[in-house]
Amino acid sequence: MSGCQGLASWCTLWGDSSLLVNMSMYRNAIWFLNGIHQYTRKGYEAASKDFEPQDLDVSVVGRSFMVTGANSGIGRATAMAIAKKGGTVHMVCRNKDKAEEVREDIVDRSGNTEVYIHIVDMSETRKVWQFAEAFKKQYPSLNVLINNAGCMVHKRELNAEGLEKNFATNTMGVYILTQTLIPLIQKSRDPRVITVSSGGMLVQKLRVDDLQSEKGYFDGVMVYAQNKRQQVVLTQQWAKANPVIHFSVMHPGWVDTPAVSTSMPQFHQMMGERLRSVEQGADTVVWLALSRAAARTCSGQFFQDRKPVPVHLPLAWTHSSMQEIQSFMTQLETLARVVQSQPDPELNSLLSPSTPQFV
Repeated sequence: MSGCQGLASWCTLWGDSSLLVNMSMYRNAIWFLNGIHQYTRKGYEAASKDFEPQDLDVSVVGRSFMVTGANSGIGRATAMAIAKKGGTVHMVCRNKDKAEEVREDIVDRSGNTEVYIHIVDMSETRKVWQFAEAFKKQYPSLNVLINNAGCMVHKRELNAEGLEKNFATNTMGVYILTQTLIPLIQKSRDPRVITVSSGGMLVQKLRVDDLQSEKGYFDGVMVYAQNKRQQVVLTQQWAKANPVIHFSVMHPGWVDTPAVSTSMPQFHQMMGERLRSVEQGADTVVWLALSRAAARTCSGQFFQDRKPVPVHLPLAWTHSSMQEIQSFMTQLETLARVVQSQPDPELNSLLSPSTPQFV
């Protein structure tokens, strides 16, 4: 495949059909080639030469971590790494059977029984809020929240609250869960919130007039990338509003996960063995969650391979005004209030985690 063909395929995969028009071909090529060098397995291997091994030479016994989407891919690798360091892990998963299978594997391999399952579909906005409210009542603290769960739906679908499903999962789920848990997190020791984003957000500008992709042609990959831009903006705003908590957002690179093979089969096939392993993809998440070095960095930054990197390409058109950012935050707050104003008869049923009995 030629460089131009590869670029065209990649731009199509990331879903912005006007990308080649909106940005110069030169800038696209540079971005794509940078991805080949930085986001792949080789990119990780090169970057890891500068890692400080002692950064993860820690014990986190007594600290609690919530990981969404913890039963596969990056979430599973993250939960495993935390459990091996002695942390209490709260696995937030959609599939109970799969979650129990993964929990058993984590306990067996880590020797740590402090691993709990909570069954929550992050696309079901009201239930996410109910779960977060219940969690606050059940548990005295939460040191680290890791927003990892995500989805890429290629057909426009709505959830029970009438929200587009990608937006509901990737943006509103993250917003509702984090916003609701902030009072619990901020009273915990060394509190942190980490959100797993994507390099695809670099080719997206925040679209405050179309948060749920109602206008024009619906392309799931473009919508996903837009959601990931939204996560970056959210992280920056949370960091400003909550100085006690260390917020970060990160790009795991191009990783060989079940989600990628299912949602982006062409890309998965094209990249093949160049994709990172799930452990390599999870490395920066784990570093941000566990290391003292991460806590010393400025809050609100975007990380790649343990280093903060720019959230915009050089000379990019993706910057937003303060008015646009405020509009975005106001819209999320309004949507959240609508969800929270509904009666919640199921709240009490969510107070206890769905966890196998310990022996």
